[in-house]
Amino acid sequence: MNIHEYQAKAVLKEFGAPVPRGAVAFSVGEAVKAAEELGGALWVVKAQIHAGGRGKGGGVKVVKSIDEVRAQADAILGMTLVTPQTGPAGKKVGRIYIEEGCDIERELYLSALVDRATSRVAFIASTEGGMDIEEVAAKTPEKILTITIDPASGYSGFHGRNIAFALGLKGGQVKQCVKLIGTLYKMLVEKDASLLEINPLVVTGAGDLICLDAKMNFDSNALYRHPDIVELRDLSEEDPAEVEASKFDINYVKLDGAIGCMVNGAGLAMATMDIIKLYGSSPANFLDVGGGATKEQVMNAFKLILSDDNVQGILVNIFGGIMRCDIVAEGIVAAAKEMDISVPLVVRLEGTNVDLGKKILNESGLAILSADNLDDAARKIVAQVKEAA
Repeated sequence: MNIHEYQAKAVLKEFGAPVPRGAVAFSVGEAVKAAEELGGALWVVKAQIHAGGRGKGGGVKVVKSIDEVRAQADAILGMTLVTPQTGPAGKKVGRIYIEEGCDIERELYLSALVDRATSRVAFIASTEGGMDIEEVAAKTPEKILTITIDPASGYSGFHGRNIAFALGLKGGQVKQCVKLIGTLYKMLVEKDASLLEINPLVVTGAGDLICLDAKMNFDSNALYRHPDIVELRDLSEEDPAEVEASKFDINYVKLDGAIGCMVNGAGLAMATMDIIKLYGSSPANFLDVGGGATKEQVMNAFKLILSDDNVQGILVNIFGGIMRCDIVAEGIVAAAKEMDISVPLVVRLEGTNVDLGKKILNESGLAILSADNLDDAARKIVAQVKEAA
C-alpha cells in the first residue's frame, strides 16, 4: 500500500526523523491558510499523487508570496499531472502539500527497503540526491552505497557511520546521520514498511539533515497489524478494479492485454501469463484467487476480469491442492450463467476432485473449452481469440 508524501512525513515525524513543517490542503483557501500559519517568506506547493517525478510534470512549485501560493494552488489542484511514473494518462491532483522553504546546501539520496535477495533491510545512499537514482546507477554506479542490516543483530552505529562517510558528511552531521538511520530502521521494521525513499535528503545551510521528500510503501499482508496506516489509504489513487478485488481477498493487477486470466497461486499465474505471451497474445490481468477460494470468490474473479473492456477471452488455470476443482467448476458455471459470458473461455483443471470438476463443466451446457494441460490451454485460448478477431 502506498501513501502520500505528507502522510509519510507524518509517520517519520512520529518516530523523530527531521522533516520540514507543512500542511495538506484540499482547496485554494486551505492552501492560503496553511501558508499564512507556517509564516516565513518562502513556501513550496506540492501536488500529492502516488507517483514520483512530480516536479518534472509541473507539480512542485517554489513561491515567494501568499498571492503566488494562491495562484499555484489554483493551478495544481484539479490538474491532470503526467510524470514518468504515471504514464501518459496521468493522475488527477486532489490534494496539495504546503511546506515551509528550506535553505538547501547539498542534496543527497537515501532509501531503505526490504531486500528479498538477502532477506534483510537494505539502505541505499548516494551523493547524487534530487536525481533519478536509476540514471545514477546506470552511469555512475560507484556513487551508490548499499548496506544491509542483519535482522539477528539489528542496527548498530557503524551502519550509520558508513552511510555518513559515503555521503561526505562531517562533524556533527555524522552523529545526526547515525541517529537518523537508526530511526528509519526502527520505523521500517515496526510499521512493516517495504520501501522508504528520501530524495532528497538535504544538508541545510546550518549543517542539519532534513528529509525534504518522502515516499513510503507498506506490506499489504501486514496491514491488519496497523489500523493507523490503513486509515491513510487513498482509494482514488488506486485502480477501481484492484480496489474491488481487495474486498474479496483476490490478488488482481490490471494489465493491457486481451486474455483475462484466473489462476490460483502467484507462481502459476506468472507462468500462465508467460505462456500466453509465448503463443502470441498478451494477458489482460494478473489474478490469483489463492489456495482456498470459495465459489463466491471465483464468481467475483470473473466479474473483475469481465469489467475490463479489453478482455477478448478468458483462461482459467487451476491446480487443485487445498483448492478443490469441483468448487472452481461450480463458480465458473454460476458466473457464466449469471453474466452471460460471450468471449471464448478455456479451462484447465488439475488436482483434487478434477474428474468431478470436469464433469460439472461438461454437463453445464455452456460453451466452455476444456484443456488437458497449461500448454494446451494457452494454445487454445490464443487461437480462439485470434479467430474471433
